[in-house]
Amino acid sequence: MAEGERSPRTLHIRGRLELPLAEITLRASRSSGPGGQHANVTASRVEAVFDVRGSATLSDSQRERLIARAGPRIAAVAQDARSQARNRELALERLAQRISEALAVPRQRRATKPTSASRERRLATKREASQRKLARRPPDAD
Repeated sequence: MAEGERSPRTLHIRGRLELPLAEITLRASRSSGPGGQHANVTASRVEAVFDVRGSATLSDSQRERLIARAGPRIAAVAQDARSQARNRELALERLAQRISEALAVPRQRRATKPTSASRERRLATKREASQRKLARRPPDAD
């Protein structure tokens, strides 16, 4: 295989992580919704299920992150297209997207201080609100 090509027997997730299709269970069933006679006789709905605990491809840290963020089973369903082949592609794409999002490590938030200009704007707004409320009061009975 040339550089950049992907094997048809693997599902690309992110970076260098690829899952073998053997670890993904694909189930076809009848699609719901409109479609007339065609929908009544074809199993075009596809569900792709990935068992996180049973995967030999994932590292321990990846496995734990996936279980913590997405659960021990990750599933994706597609019934958008009329053909089972297209729905299979869509379900696998959605599954890869879910796994990729669950594996993403959120960036650390760096604490920042408010700028002096923003501090001054906040205090000016508070002064204006105070003046507005003072103006609403009835005059003193002096």
